[in-house]
Amino acid sequence: MKIQFLYYEDCPSHEAALQRLHQVMAELGLQAEIEIHKIETEEDAARWGFIGSPTILIDGRDIDPPPAGTPTALTCRAYHWDDGRFSPLPSPDQLRRALTAALHNSSSPTEVEP
Repeated sequence: MKIQFLYYEDCPSHEAALQRLHQVMAELGLQAEIEIHKIETEEDAARWGFIGSPTILIDGRDIDPPPAGTPTALTCRAYHWDDGRFSPLPSPDQLRRALTAALHNSSSPTEVEP
């Protein structure tokens, strides 16, 4: 499993999101390296398909895929939770579902890699 954590430094939620990711991985007993990538330029954002900070990719897939045509940008991100709220952090359930799905996924998706 390949986990990539992309962030833009001006968004304050990235540290809490990374901590939440570690917590959910620990709950699941999952030990995997997390590649951390600081997105610093619009070119970086375009290369990674970065729509906001934080973005978490598991095996190349965004844990909360944006609608088609969402522009890339150096900006903060909002996650839509199951209960209808928006948050700058992915919910623990979103992370749990994405990690569990990746564990059970036998195909090899194309990864987002600059």
